Amino acid sequence: MPSKSIDHAFTARGLTGAASDPTHAGALSFMRRKFTKSLKGADAVVWGIPFDAAVSNRPGARFGPQGIRRASAIFDNDPQYPFDRDLFDAMAVIDYGDCLLDYGNHQKTPATIEREASKILRSGAYLLSLGGDHFVTWPLLKAHAAVHGPLALVQFDAHQDTWFDDGRRIDHGSFVARAAREGIIDTERSIQIGIRTHAPEDFDIRMLYGHEVEDMTASEIAETIIDHVGDRAAYLTFDIDCLDPAFAPGTGTPVAGGPSSAKILSILRKLGPLDLRGSDVVEVAPAYDHADVTAIAGASIAMYMLGLLAERQAARR
Repeated sequence: MPSKSIDHAFTARGLTGAASDPTHAGALSFMRRKFTKSLKGADAVVWGIPFDAAVSNRPGARFGPQGIRRASAIFDNDPQYPFDRDLFDAMAVIDYGDCLLDYGNHQKTPATIEREASKILRSGAYLLSLGGDHFVTWPLLKAHAAVHGPLALVQFDAHQDTWFDDGRRIDHGSFVARAAREGIIDTERSIQIGIRTHAPEDFDIRMLYGHEVEDMTASEIAETIIDHVGDRAAYLTFDIDCLDPAFAPGTGTPVAGGPSSAKILSILRKLGPLDLRGSDVVEVAPAYDHADVTAIAGASIAMYMLGLLAERQAARR
C-alpha cells in the first residue's frame, strides 16, 4: 500500500488534507487530525473534556472523548458524506487532546475548563468540544460569551437542564438555568429540541418536545430552529440522550421516545444558515454502549458540525 500512511495524528506535516491510515489502525485522534497543543494556523480545534462527576444517574461519560475519537476513524479517508468534500482540504483542524482535570478537586473543574477554552478561543479558532457530561457546557458557554456576547443556545437534549442551581453546584442538570439567570444565553432566541422530561422552569426558552419532533419533518424542525434563532450568534450543544436509546444506548440518562440518528443528522445538515460560534457533543458513555452505536452517532454529529463550518468557510472564499 504505497499510498498509505500510518499514525497521521503524529506524522502529519500540515493541518489540512486527508489522512490515509488504515481504518482499523493508527493513532486515534478525532478524524486523524494532528495532535498538537499549538493553535497556530488552526481554523477549528477539537478538544476532549473527560469529566463525569456531575451526573445524576450512570457515570462513564469521562470516557466519551476516547469513544468518539475511536469511532471517528471511519470518516478519515473518503470525502465526508453528505458534504461531498474533504472537510480538511482547505480547513485546518487540530485535535488539541484533552483537558487536564483534578479528579479529586471538582470545585476547580469549571475554572479549569473555562480558562483553557478561553485560551483556544483567543486564537480565533472555532472550538468543538467532546464531553464529558453536560455540566462541561456551562464553563464552555462562559468562555464563548466572553468573546461573542450572549448566545442563542441550540440544545438537542431529552432534558431541559433547568433544575435548581445555587451557583455553586457541580450538576449536569442545571447549566441552562444558570446560564439564563446570568445572561450568558439569550433565552428569547434559544431553543431546545427533543425534550422528553419536565422541569420546574423553562425560562421562556422555545421547546420542541419529543412528540413534536416525531410528528415534524426534519425540514420543518430545521426551519423552526433557524427562524427562531435568526441572526443571533449561537452555540450548539448536543446531548447524545436526545436520541432514542435504540440509537444511543451508551449514555447516563437515557429516555425512550426520541428521534433516530438519521432524522437528527438530517436536521443538522440543514442548519447551515445559523451563525454558530462553538459547539459540543456530550454524555457519550461507552461502558453502556453496544458495538460503538452511541460513539458512532456522537462522532457523526461532531463531523457534521465541522462540515457546516467547512461549508461556511468555503462560501466566504
